[in-house]
Amino acid sequence: MKVRLSHVAERDFQSLPLSIRKKALKQLRFLEISLQHPSLRVKKMTGMTSVWEARIDRKYRMTFQKDLDTLTIRKFGPHDEGLGKK
Repeated sequence: MKVRLSHVAERDFQSLPLSIRKKALKQLRFLEISLQHPSLRVKKMTGMTSVWEARIDRKYRMTFQKDLDTLTIRKFGPHDEGLGKK
């Protein structure tokens, strides 16, 4: 599956700490291979239509939308507050 970043996600990515950027790149590679990879812990976001969430680490998440063979990363950020949950 192809993975692309939205303009917002590109900006978010650049503002992440270096250690989190490295983890995010690893998780993006897993997304390309399989949405079912255990470390991603992919789940549909509550109250959002067609928006999914994947884990970067215990604190950081990324959100994305699925379109046929492409995943569009919408946002990177801290869990809850950074992804519009609070």
